Amino acid sequence: MQRRDLLRLSLGASAFLASASLIGCSAQTAATGYQALRDDDLPLLRALIPVVLAGAQATETLVLRSLDHKLAALSPEMLKLTRQLFDVLSLPLTRGPLTGIWGSWGQADPRQVTGFLQRWQDSSLNLLRMGHASLLQLLQMAWYERPESWAACGYPGPPKI
Repeated sequence: MQRRDLLRLSLGASAFLASASLIGCSAQTAATGYQALRDDDLPLLRALIPVVLAGAQATETLVLRSLDHKLAALSPEMLKLTRQLFDVLSLPLTRGPLTGIWGSWGQADPRQVTGFLQRWQDSSLNLLRMGHASLLQLLQMAWYERPESWAACGYPGPPKI
């Protein structure tokens, strides 16, 4: 690829992402029963939880509640960044090209979700690798902080004082 082509591609990608961020980002109001999670975040997270926490016997409802509690405790700037990540993954205009999942998250099968996570983990773009790490850390912290998860991983719990 020549330098001129690379510049055109970069300019086009920048315009694409800028327009995507302007048209259709999710509302900032929380979904019913949640403090921070929005309605548009839930299908994405419901598709990710069984893949990221495979074999952990995680309960979707408990993970979502715990994640919501964690997000509500974030600083406004960190919550904004997390919501931007969720928006990019939820918005149809950016979801397909960035994840390879062209339909809705509710229709994505676990192999597709695993493929998306693997592509982001192995990406040459640091931003995608950081997004991958963020998603995994958020979901794993949300589950493994819960006492329900401790027995399965051999953790006896904190010492009793």
